[in-house]
Amino acid sequence: MTDFETVDYFTDPSLVPDPQPWFDYMRDKCPVSREPHYGVYAVTGAEEANVVFRDSDTFSSCVAVAGPFPPLPFEVVGDDITELIAQNRHLMPMNEHMVTMDPPEHTNARSVLFKLLTPKRLKENEEFMWRLADQQLDEFIADGKCNFLEAYAKPFSLLVIADMLGVPEEYHDEFRAALGAPRPGSTVGSLLKEAVGLNPLEWLDEKFSQFISDRRANPQDDILTALATAKYPDGSTPEVIDVVRSATFLFAAGQETTTKLLSASVRVLGDRPDVQQALRDDRSLIPNFVEESLRMDAPVKSGFRLAKKDTTLGGVDIPVGSVVMYAAGAINRDPRRFEDPHTFKLDRKNVREHMAFARGAHSCPGGPLARVEGRVTIERMLDRMSEIRINEDKHGPIDDRRYTYEPTFILRGLTELHIDFTENPNSPERSEGN
Repeated sequence: MTDFETVDYFTDPSLVPDPQPWFDYMRDKCPVSREPHYGVYAVTGAEEANVVFRDSDTFSSCVAVAGPFPPLPFEVVGDDITELIAQNRHLMPMNEHMVTMDPPEHTNARSVLFKLLTPKRLKENEEFMWRLADQQLDEFIADGKCNFLEAYAKPFSLLVIADMLGVPEEYHDEFRAALGAPRPGSTVGSLLKEAVGLNPLEWLDEKFSQFISDRRANPQDDILTALATAKYPDGSTPEVIDVVRSATFLFAAGQETTTKLLSASVRVLGDRPDVQQALRDDRSLIPNFVEESLRMDAPVKSGFRLAKKDTTLGGVDIPVGSVVMYAAGAINRDPRRFEDPHTFKLDRKNVREHMAFARGAHSCPGGPLARVEGRVTIERMLDRMSEIRINEDKHGPIDDRRYTYEPTFILRGLTELHIDFTENPNSPERSEGN
């Protein structure tokens, strides 16, 4: 029996396949519990997490990505470290991206993106998704099998974000090759991927800097120009690099998390033939299916905040300077919020109460986009495949599945998902009602 009191959530590989037993243990102790290795306060309850998400005056996002690693670049002195954070923010990981910003800087950065994420633009992007879904399926559907992450989830999510941000189609193959999702048989390949190396954000920054600078000098009637000419709420013009970093972080984060959502959803289709059949019988269940997939396997497993002052959360005293971890994987299975939380239920009434996309000022701006990506993908897979199965040679029989997950405490995602399927030769065209 595992002694969860001694398990290190941040480094123990035994928690990678299934962190839920540790989450349950921590929540059973208290929905806000201090873990013993780094002094991080783990928030595993939905009500308590909601407080953290919505109180940026108390909880700073400056440690959102790295949590306790590395340690703070300053000594905690006094009962309010707001100014210390401001003075040392430039020394903290990913300080240039909106995920680590607090208001008002975060408000400004986010406002640039919301100039794009309008209902009209989302509708246009959805039209692109329907075409793209079929194009991606066309690349492998005749084979009757694929590694779903490589063949569909990665290129599809990448190109959806590229379209949303207005990347011209002539650059799509370059983006696919550079970001690890090349078109089969593409000659734009390994050398470009090698040049991008381990820092795709830097490559994206360079590409979008070129795009934005060009559109400011030569405006056109396109999405990139709308992004390039967006103003802050006070009417001032952002620096080019600030626009670029808002765009590139959405690009990278949106691709990463949506890939994980799509693969988690398709895993359920293969593992639960009853659910797959229910969706075939009633397509109106697909949105709820996507939400329940998000609840069960949130792409972001955990994120972090820093207590700017002494506070109390869930009846637990949290000292100034403490790192607070909200564990979405635990929050979304809080039995106080979700009945029978470890069971996938297609008809769960309150499923939209999950927090896979967080809440408050830092709620994921791409959440609506990801939901449509999930819906479109499942719709067209069910149209074009008469049966979707998990490949048992790769993942084992249904009563003894073997899945591997990325070894990170931040994200929850499969490393591969091999599926078999039967192509439907009489698949319907996308209907006007979709």
